[in-house]
Amino acid sequence: MASNGSLDSAIPEGELSEKWTKYKSKAKLINPANKRKYKIIVVGSGLAGGSAAATLSELGYQVKCFCYQDSPRRAHSIAAQGGINAAKNYQNDGDSVYRLFYDTIKGGDFRSREANVHRLAEVSVNIIDQCVAQGVPFAREYGGLLDNRSFGGAQVSRTFYARGQTGQQLLIGAYQALEKEIDKGGVEMFCRTEMLDLVVVDGHAKGIVVRDLKTGEITSHAADCVLLATGGYGNVFFLSTNAMGCNVMAAFRAHKRGAYMANPCYTQIHPTCIPVSGDYQSKLTLMSESLRNDGRIWVPKSAETAKKIREGQLTAADVAEEDRDYYLERKYPSFGNLAPRDISSRSAKEACDEGRGVAKTGLGVFLDFSDAIERLGEDTIRARYGNLFQMYEKITGDNPYKTPMMIYPAVHYTMGGLWVDYNLMSNVAGLHVLGEANFSDHGANRLGASALMQGLADGYFVIPATLPNYLAEVEPGSVTVDAPEFAEAEKAVRERIDKLLSIKGNKTVDSFHRELGLLMWDKCGMARNKEGLEEALRRLPEIRKDFWENVRIPGSGEGVNMELEKAGRVADFIDFAEVMLHDALDRGESCGGHFREEHQFTKDDEAVKSGYTNEGEAKRRDDEFCYVSAWEYKGPGEKPVLHKEELEFENVELAVRSYK
Repeated sequence: MASNGSLDSAIPEGELSEKWTKYKSKAKLINPANKRKYKIIVVGSGLAGGSAAATLSELGYQVKCFCYQDSPRRAHSIAAQGGINAAKNYQNDGDSVYRLFYDTIKGGDFRSREANVHRLAEVSVNIIDQCVAQGVPFAREYGGLLDNRSFGGAQVSRTFYARGQTGQQLLIGAYQALEKEIDKGGVEMFCRTEMLDLVVVDGHAKGIVVRDLKTGEITSHAADCVLLATGGYGNVFFLSTNAMGCNVMAAFRAHKRGAYMANPCYTQIHPTCIPVSGDYQSKLTLMSESLRNDGRIWVPKSAETAKKIREGQLTAADVAEEDRDYYLERKYPSFGNLAPRDISSRSAKEACDEGRGVAKTGLGVFLDFSDAIERLGEDTIRARYGNLFQMYEKITGDNPYKTPMMIYPAVHYTMGGLWVDYNLMSNVAGLHVLGEANFSDHGANRLGASALMQGLADGYFVIPATLPNYLAEVEPGSVTVDAPEFAEAEKAVRERIDKLLSIKGNKTVDSFHRELGLLMWDKCGMARNKEGLEEALRRLPEIRKDFWENVRIPGSGEGVNMELEKAGRVADFIDFAEVMLHDALDRGESCGGHFREEHQFTKDDEAVKSGYTNEGEAKRRDDEFCYVSAWEYKGPGEKPVLHKEELEFENVELAVRSYK
């Protein structure tokens, strides 16, 4: 068990393939009668939080579940499109638990914990059975068997899907399980309720302070442990594929109370998004990675041709086949258009930086389905991706059955998060973290269709087995809201709200968020360098000072006040960005989604000369950076303290990550 201040990963002994089985056989248990005595708080109701709340309630625990949306069905998991991975090997194409494990380790650029990733691969096969039993309408082949398709970073078909609505269908399954437990009385649901602080008593997480977003009422809730399943921090960049409400507040509140933030510099840039169209756009739209199964990505070979397309003098159809650069197929012949997300994103940026972008802004490449439609027929493509094509046409006005889509990379997912051990417990005892909110499974880059896999694995299968190891040592109900720590936390929350409302400046919350996001995208986005990161660290205190002196929040703290909600979140984004920048500056290597321009392969490197990898690819430095960075909060403007969890690879060989 990880105690406060330590970095004990609590990985079980034994062979990798046997760790999880042996762990479960020896794990502590709580008998059914005693489970009813324990109270558990779950913050977040997406795939990780909703499945955890439902499962723990079914086991007999008393559960309180909180979400800021008006319904658990509005959790952002609903936005996932393309699929969920599982090592079922239904296609008989060579898949296995080990291959999924290895692809995930390699996809994360060898910066994730072996034991956690292998457990994820093992559990994946159970998730599909669970979801089918719940009625999730996965796509099926003609004979009725579940269908699979390919995703980036894999050479097998292991992705189960429901057209382009996989997240929605999986969330409905988890939501129905949750609603059943709400109806039975095992789960008490709090919608439109936002967590504003974590309450720690004697080093243990024992409750939260929340604000009712309808009435403005501040209340405290005590429990025997707290589970955070609150998603990632991608909206620190302002423009991302995340819903506008997605935020880092719950995780950052926990961070300020002592929980370490691990690998915050690892941000996933998704290569397949609708390009930015204007300065005042509020978010970006994801086009599922599954489209890269049948769509071919290209730009003109010449910058002159691309310029004519941007100016409307030429269309995609006017560019002859021999004048097109299918750059992923050229650079990565083994994986082609299904190269992993980080590599595909940087390749798109490289083409656009050369002046070969085709969107009006210069930031866009073609995703072309003409070959697939000719080969398979429009009806087949419509059956596979119809809702995605419809969404694209509604947003852009272009019909992708007739003309290629235009896409460009955008911030999507975050691999960093609160540090957790094998039990999914943070360094703060009793605080467990699930799904995207933790750092544990994806290393420096997430493979497509693995987010849904991790969220449901953590909620349905992992936390029910690991939580008793903590609870068995805890006296149920030993801490109530009468503890002085709750009053202190409530006081701090009220004072912060009062301070925000009292500023009455002349700048909107969104203007600060946009300014922060632009800084982070420019200096800590798809490519970073020492000079830019240091500049961002100098500018960030100026943004913070300006925010706390000049932000204007109309209305009061009573009742609905969305500007107040946003202001609290943006204040935390500003402070979180500082931790993120320090992490990116400290990690003097390139790996996965963290690309430091100073650390890339050159034509003089032996790996490039031998043809194993390409010039310009990310260059890891395993001798110095084969560790998890876990940062301890020291206050706004203060440099956080770095703690390291050394990564040990006993079952895979560290190698240059090549997809050629």
